Amino acid sequence: MAHIAANLEDGEHSKEFATLLTESMPQSKSFEGNVMKGNIVGITDDFAIIDVGLKSEGRVSLREFSVPGEDPELKVGDKVEVFVERMENRNGETVLSREKARREEVWADLEKQYEKGERITGIIFGRVKGGFTVDLGGAVAFLPGSQVDIRPVRDVSPLMGTPQPFHILKMDRSRGNIVVSRRAVLEESRDEIRSEIMENLKEGQVLQGVVKNITDYGAFVDLGGVDGLLHVTDISWKRVNHPSEALQVGQSIDVQVIRFNEENQRISLGMKQLENDPWEGVAGKYKVGDKHTGVVNNIADYGAFVELEPGIEGLVHVSEISWTKKNIHPGKIVSTSQEIEVMVLEVNEEKRRISLGVKQCQENPWAKFADSHKPDQEIEGEIRNITEFGMFVGLDEEIDGMVHLSDVSWEDQSEDALKAFNKGDMVKVKILEIEPEKERVALGIKQLTKDPMASAMDGIKKGSIVTGTISKVLDKTIEVEIKEGLTGTIKKADLSRERSEQRTDRFAIGEKVDAKVVSADKKGRNLTLSIKAREIDEDKQALDTFGSTESGASLGDILGAALNKEKGDEEEAKAEEKPKKKATAKKKASAKEDKPEAKKVTKSKAKKDKAEDKSED
Repeated sequence: MAHIAANLEDGEHSKEFATLLTESMPQSKSFEGNVMKGNIVGITDDFAIIDVGLKSEGRVSLREFSVPGEDPELKVGDKVEVFVERMENRNGETVLSREKARREEVWADLEKQYEKGERITGIIFGRVKGGFTVDLGGAVAFLPGSQVDIRPVRDVSPLMGTPQPFHILKMDRSRGNIVVSRRAVLEESRDEIRSEIMENLKEGQVLQGVVKNITDYGAFVDLGGVDGLLHVTDISWKRVNHPSEALQVGQSIDVQVIRFNEENQRISLGMKQLENDPWEGVAGKYKVGDKHTGVVNNIADYGAFVELEPGIEGLVHVSEISWTKKNIHPGKIVSTSQEIEVMVLEVNEEKRRISLGVKQCQENPWAKFADSHKPDQEIEGEIRNITEFGMFVGLDEEIDGMVHLSDVSWEDQSEDALKAFNKGDMVKVKILEIEPEKERVALGIKQLTKDPMASAMDGIKKGSIVTGTISKVLDKTIEVEIKEGLTGTIKKADLSRERSEQRTDRFAIGEKVDAKVVSADKKGRNLTLSIKAREIDEDKQALDTFGSTESGASLGDILGAALNKEKGDEEEAKAEEKPKKKATAKKKASAKEDKPEAKKVTKSKAKKDKAEDKSED
């Protein structure tokens, strides 16, 4: 070596030379695998030539001296530490490494920090499978993707090339393996900040946060280590259908703490609470009956929401949208963003509700129709719909009247009466009733003609005696035709006062009977008769006329006297050529048949019969 040879004088002994050589160049085993200081004696485009005091210089790539993202700053004469890998390669050069030297230094420091649990600083400089590479000041560490942040990070580019704090999770010097975590540092910082925030947190406090996540029901806001929920209803006083309409992820916002649950540490936040409440004094501003213009901002099945001003909206119920269009979806009448005129119907400031109406701002067609038409007026219209209970007839462009099933025909009041009509037919009707407040017009078709039953029931009232001809015999009733178009019904229990005679098979079609009118319903076209009631009335009349059983006369004597009187009257009538009605003759014959049996009735039996008659009545 040149500097050793210069120190030797020509006459020195070989022993002195060997001593100097030993001092300057120890055994090779003490060099290899160690870090030594050397001088930069030359710099090329790609390498730095370094003399570490061995037989030959070594070359180290300039890239090993640079920090990721920066150019190396070297010059001849600088002293640097390098790692001696081999004393000599095949070219006779010493194999040196600046990177391994730095790594040895860094490893020693990192091991100390790892044992103490201290944070270290590193720079993310590259991507690898499953994560990233981090320069820890000379040692390269692996950062798993799951350890970059507390939550998944889509774009890591803002973090690369910037010094970041890390925690060492694992070290293996023999394999040169270091695993670090940035997430652990963030969690520590978050816990510290969270504890500080929780200690000072109060309801009503105003904080600044960052929107971290948006859901359908609200947004989560990071308050600096603590997350709070901003519900969609607390974003603004006006309607917000989805939080994304007013917020964006990463947006910085001011919020107020509405509620704070210390047990589960849940924080409810609000934005609208930082603004004036538009509902204050709304009752004085929007009075019942006032008309206003608003914008439809939402449509539901049950109505439309109309914004009167920012933060103030009212509901137009589906029943208050149109005078005539019923059971129709509001979206077919109004549309979102449409400006409409509404009337205030009701205001509830406590519940923050305003009921609005659209039809009240328009002329009421029902009232208009009532002004121009009167009951009993005949009008013609088109059949617009037929249902099982009647049909609807169009009276003008907006108004429909209803003909109930019972007002279609006098004779047939079943659904069969509707079969004669078709949708779209023009039909003549009579107005029966107009009720504009109920939005209803009652119509009739049968009222266009007289009721054939009305004249037939003239003179027939409850309690009168009628004579008719049996027209139909059924198991439990018989039908009696009183006159043409008028038929009465006698129930089985009303066929006779005697239970044994209450049989329909005793009667035949064409036979004439006398019966008492029990009920006469002209509107329902129903006439109920009773032979039993007629017989009871006749017995009572006989008792009143010829005596009572209390005087000692038997019921048979009384009835016999009545029959004898009737017989005498009949003969006298025949002599005077005044024939009696067939009904009287039939009663006489019936009385004669009962006479022999009646004479046998004792006084006590007569009293018993009288008691039974009263009980039957």
